Amino acid sequence: MPIIKSAKKALRQSKKRRKFNLVKKEKIRDIIKKIKRLKTQGKNEEAEKLLPLAYKAFDKAAKTGVIKKQASSRKKSRLVKFLRK
Repeated sequence: MPIIKSAKKALRQSKKRRKFNLVKKEKIRDIIKKIKRLKTQGKNEEAEKLLPLAYKAFDKAAKTGVIKKQASSRKKSRLVKFLRK
């Protein structure tokens, strides 16, 4: 455990940020799973309706630094490529 006051605050901040980051990552994971599940069930229209939600989640995560910008672009590209198959 940290002893210095600034280190204690840094620990509190990193714990708080970690919670927010995990929530954003889980949101991305859940949306991808939903889209892939719908696609495998043959519900292509419903899967495509979730695509804007996925884009929004990717962009927010990239903007806040949870994932890198290029990782966001790559994931979006692969998701669309999967849906177009």
